[in-house]
Amino acid sequence: MNLQHYYWYFKSAVPERICDDIVKYGNLKKQKLAVTGPYQGRELSNKEVKDLKKTRDSNIVWLEDTWIYKEIHPYVRIANKNAGWNFHYDHSESCQFTKYSKNQFYDWHNDGWDRPYKRENPNDPFHNKIRKLSVTVSLSNPKDYEGGELEFDFRNQIPTKNKKIKCTEILPKGSIVVFPSFIWHRVCPIKRGERYSLVIWNLGYPFK
Repeated sequence: MNLQHYYWYFKSAVPERICDDIVKYGNLKKQKLAVTGPYQGRELSNKEVKDLKKTRDSNIVWLEDTWIYKEIHPYVRIANKNAGWNFHYDHSESCQFTKYSKNQFYDWHNDGWDRPYKRENPNDPFHNKIRKLSVTVSLSNPKDYEGGELEFDFRNQIPTKNKKIKCTEILPKGSIVVFPSFIWHRVCPIKRGERYSLVIWNLGYPFK
């Protein structure tokens, strides 16, 4: 899919006080190892944990509080319009509060699945929907960590141009980046300190 804009950002959009509140709130809850793909929804063996950490190593907490969504949702709507995507979406998944410590990372991936969500209840807001818009919010001061850059790879979008781009616009605390969920991206390894972020996936029916 060719797009005019492959991501849309807002520098220092979320007040520092709100960022600190989210970090404090997330740290009060029990964190767990972030999983992906076939590792989801079950206890992992030691070998599976070791294999998982070759691709993804971070700690997460799921948040579903209205006050957090209210802070972020307006920016998703603005980005969707201003970037010219105009994707139809109507639901958000739980917010993923993520902590990256030294040497932790998340290698190249995109947020989409190979098929829509399926639920037994056809009225479930997830049923038959896909991830369309991904959101990352920077909750940390860039002075508090080194490494951990969010990087995009437009391998399938711009084959004749420089494919890898570091999203430096999201470095200031409280900055937001919105991008289509099919865009490849990664979080580079943390070299020093800790990086906190908030991720939200927004769902809609498959593209037609």
